[in-house]
Amino acid sequence: MSLFNIFNVSGSGMSAQSVRLNTTASNIANADSVSSSVDKTYRARHPVFEAEMAKASNQQNQSPGVSVKGIVESDKPLIKEYSPDHPLSDGDGFIYKPNVNVMEEMADMISASRSYQMNVQVADATKSMLQQTLRMGK
Repeated sequence: MSLFNIFNVSGSGMSAQSVRLNTTASNIANADSVSSSVDKTYRARHPVFEAEMAKASNQQNQSPGVSVKGIVESDKPLIKEYSPDHPLSDGDGFIYKPNVNVMEEMADMISASRSYQMNVQVADATKSMLQQTLRMGK
């Protein structure tokens, strides 16, 4: 693998972590939303990543990296709360809240932020190595 391929790896990692950060931010933003039915209630979403190392080992011309395969909704149960005075309560007096755990989302956001930062540092280190290599040729 050449040093130029490392930019592709760290770039795909930054892109994947950016999707993760945006998904987590969306979950946190919708954590306090309320709905009158199960169908209309926001559900926590999480990205699914695919490491492409196995693909790259079969195809020598392609550099490995990370891709986002999709975003899935959490299957954890929604929060059902009895609140007959709430304007969005259903006929039985219940409101529905998302299955978002803000503490878990904050931990996930910190992890994604650090992963993004690490990919930036890898790209910077690679850039420095390439510059040193060019200086050796003078």
